[in-house]
Amino acid sequence: MLHNKKPILKVLAEKVPWEAFSPLLEQAYDSERKSPAGRKRIDPLILFKMLILQQLFNLSDSELEFQVNDRRSFEEFIGLGIMDIIPDAITVAFFRERLRKAGLIEDLFARFEEFLRDQGLEAKGGQIIDATIIPVPIQRNTREENKDIKEGKIPEGWEESPERLHQSDLDARWTKKNGKSYYGYKNGISVDVEHGIIRRYDVAPANVHDRQLLPSLLDPENSGDIVWGDSAFAGKNFDEMLELAGYQSNIHEKGSRFKPLDDEAKERNKKKSKIRAKVEHVFGGMVTWMNGKLTIRIGLPRTVAWWGLRNLTFNLIRYTQICSATA
Repeated sequence: MLHNKKPILKVLAEKVPWEAFSPLLEQAYDSERKSPAGRKRIDPLILFKMLILQQLFNLSDSELEFQVNDRRSFEEFIGLGIMDIIPDAITVAFFRERLRKAGLIEDLFARFEEFLRDQGLEAKGGQIIDATIIPVPIQRNTREENKDIKEGKIPEGWEESPERLHQSDLDARWTKKNGKSYYGYKNGISVDVEHGIIRRYDVAPANVHDRQLLPSLLDPENSGDIVWGDSAFAGKNFDEMLELAGYQSNIHEKGSRFKPLDDEAKERNKKKSKIRAKVEHVFGGMVTWMNGKLTIRIGLPRTVAWWGLRNLTFNLIRYTQICSATA
């Protein structure tokens, strides 16, 4: 991926205000005992940049450690030299967990949103809401075990096997889309029409209907009052709820088996698609620029953290694209 023939890592290093994240990153260590003894603590900004690299190339913790050791461009991006010790996979994983448990990933996303507004890139033109499936490795459980999991119970015998319990995802769910079954979660986002930047997001099990994500996705900071979305958000109640909240609905109309859309409705949907397609560019970018959506995280909290970082990474890239386009 190049920006004006300059490698993406160099552009990110130059354009992103990395130091603005430092005060938040330091909070991950606020509860740590202060002592001069032991090994010097790794700069959290270095670890944060490693997490961004991880999302940019969709790497596991061990793959990330190897690639940073192997690629000079990765080393330079995180701010280390040939003679420096590269943080290992365990250190990176622990740091990500620190951020998650402290609730700092959402704060980091919000901090960059503040920076964007300061740069004159506030949310404009209305918003597009959508959700994409996050596939995770399928669990090989018995019918009884799956029944217990759906009911929010821990299957019999699992508590006596801590290793299995630790490696089993009790939160992922099955869903169907266009007649095909998927297992995992979904990433719901609100993108502003003017800049194509993710302004709000929510991650949920895959069986949660897109409409249930609406309250957490609507961006009140957007200066436009029009909301675009696909037919998954269609419905009279939904339109009434948007109107009550002060929004104008441009949601795709939805036909049914007994009441298909007429030509006028199809034409209206076609016009709406020209704007709504911008959100597909976001999900498409995550697949092409960031090497796919498959997520090997266990449980909803860790998947939320992973995709919070992923959504932030997309915004970092999108910001550099806007900078390049206006240069």
